[in-house]
Amino acid sequence: MSDIKRIETGPRMSQAVIANGIVWLAGQVGEPGASVTDQTRVVLEQVDRLLAEAGTDKTRIVSAQIWLADMADFAEMNAVWDQWAPQGHTPARATGEAKLATPDYKVEVIVTAAL
Repeated sequence: MSDIKRIETGPRMSQAVIANGIVWLAGQVGEPGASVTDQTRVVLEQVDRLLAEAGTDKTRIVSAQIWLADMADFAEMNAVWDQWAPQGHTPARATGEAKLATPDYKVEVIVTAAL
């Protein structure tokens, strides 16, 4: 059996969990009320930071789920994603519209990566 390591564990959730060579990140959100561009940029910086702490990086992401409060923001979010995503290493990805935890959040990203 593999050990389970948790990163930035709080009373409700951990920001990352590592088990069996896989890293699962909690949904990452940006600064409430900021633009879609700024929220996406902050979210992807947080993904980079958490993956580094886990011992991996964005080239090892196998799956990404992106939730937008409004699908009208799809192109704006993708403009940031496309600059960030490592060509030749892009993950399987799904994007959908959802009511997020607060109306001030416009983007939430959840990733799973290999170590």
